[in-house]
Amino acid sequence: MCSARGGFDFGAGFPFSGRQWSDWGPKRGRGRRQMFEAGEIKFVILRLLKEKPRHGYEVIKALEERMGGCYTPSPGTVYPTLQMLEDQGYVRGVEADGKKVYEVTPEGLKYLEEHRDLLDDIVDRVRETVRDFTGGAIGELQGEFARLARGTFRHAWRRGPEDPAVRRVAEILKQAADDIERAWQPSTL
Repeated sequence: MCSARGGFDFGAGFPFSGRQWSDWGPKRGRGRRQMFEAGEIKFVILRLLKEKPRHGYEVIKALEERMGGCYTPSPGTVYPTLQMLEDQGYVRGVEADGKKVYEVTPEGLKYLEEHRDLLDDIVDRVRETVRDFTGGAIGELQGEFARLARGTFRHAWRRGPEDPAVRRVAEILKQAADDIERAWQPSTL
């Protein structure tokens, strides 16, 4: 669930792939605003690696978790950033169990400390944006949607695809989706 109460420190989110914060978030100029401005993700990744060494996928999952699923950085963002940080000497990649695990170097810690104010600003801005976005009815809607999805998939998984109850729930959900879609349409009165 997208919740401003979520873990770190960064924020909140949708629990599913597909739409993400950037699809729903506030607009700046013509396009939708991204979660991080150009170059900011490197500071966030360094902060995560300061906590403990991680491989790229762990960085992605940690960011997703700390933002409650609202934002999931793409591998096309994370892996090149890790490579850039390694090239700059701020992290070191070490092979472990067939994966490259990254750890912050002393130079990386120094760089992070030199930019502490910027990182604090990034964290504060993201928290505020997520809090604004997840408040009120939208936050309630997200919470109920997440609860419905978790319960539905949990029961369907246990029962299996051929169970009549699974088929009945699929019919109910299809009808509900159609009804909800109609509810968004302007009134024809």
